[in-house]
Amino acid sequence: MKKNSARFGKPHPNFMREVVFKRLGARNQLVLVGPGEGLDNAVLSLQDGRVLIITTDPISIIPSIGIKESAWLSVHLVASDFATSGVKPEFALFDLNIPQEIDDSGLQAYIKAIDAECRTLGISVVGGHTGRYPGGGLTVVGSGTIFGIARDGSYLTPAMAQEDDVVVMTKGAAIETVAVLANAFPMTIRERLGRKLADSAQAYLKKCSVFDDAFAAISTGIEEAGVTSMHDATEGGVLGALSEMAAASGKRIVVEKEKIHISKEAELVCSAFDIDPLLSLSEGTLLITCKKTSVQGVIERLRKNDVDGFVIGNVVKGDSGLWIRERSRIRRFMRPKEDPYWRAYSQGVANEFK
Repeated sequence: MKKNSARFGKPHPNFMREVVFKRLGARNQLVLVGPGEGLDNAVLSLQDGRVLIITTDPISIIPSIGIKESAWLSVHLVASDFATSGVKPEFALFDLNIPQEIDDSGLQAYIKAIDAECRTLGISVVGGHTGRYPGGGLTVVGSGTIFGIARDGSYLTPAMAQEDDVVVMTKGAAIETVAVLANAFPMTIRERLGRKLADSAQAYLKKCSVFDDAFAAISTGIEEAGVTSMHDATEGGVLGALSEMAAASGKRIVVEKEKIHISKEAELVCSAFDIDPLLSLSEGTLLITCKKTSVQGVIERLRKNDVDGFVIGNVVKGDSGLWIRERSRIRRFMRPKEDPYWRAYSQGVANEFK
């Protein structure tokens, strides 16, 4: 049998464009926003002035961070995608394909934690599936789907970024990379970073959500009144997410590399695994485009919610794509085939990092 050389994580955008996005079943005129690069939320017309917004993502149990923390992270990974629409989530479905390693007490703890976080976020769980089957394993144990109803014209997508908008990012780069690696390999990270920074890096787990960031940002207003689009930086990191926003909107985005905030924790954790923090998994980082007149208001609203905001670039006239300015040079961003986080995590496991 031929050895499988497929990479972890999402396929390259070229594969998605040529294989996935060209095979979407029957066409339906009620689909206002369907699958596409950078488009995490589907939007369906309800034909009465309202729309149904839906998103779905894998959910996980990561033994190194614990059952309850995994459930919190799973809910927020799905809810964060939904929150970038600027609409409050209302309902959820969870498909749990639990591996045999997780006994009934562990499953119960996972479900209880999902229930608790959904209650906190105001989300009603309205269905799903739970079971154990041969071939299942950790860490991905199923999927979560979140949906809600909004007035037509009251939601955002990354396709709505406009020329002359300003680009704002929250928190910094490589948030989830720091959180997972610091918790998966705590002794190794402590040896490299020291106790204080290692403890701070482990606490990044609670930063892995853009739910509060999104609703703080849009409290200034949306579209012409403020925020025009939002996108969370997951696989591919900050630069990958910005590239997706450029593709979705058909606009040119230019960012200043020196202005992309990299915390000391992110710098040192990524250095320990020899990976680029700007390309690495960063759930918890929200990327926002907004009107120039709204920038200060967006940053102030974020700050009131204890979230740092940084101006990193602009949406400008030109062909679609992400361009990176570094000192006096500017270059077009070409997305790598794989998020380096996956290599770092796999090498950590293979090398028995503690």
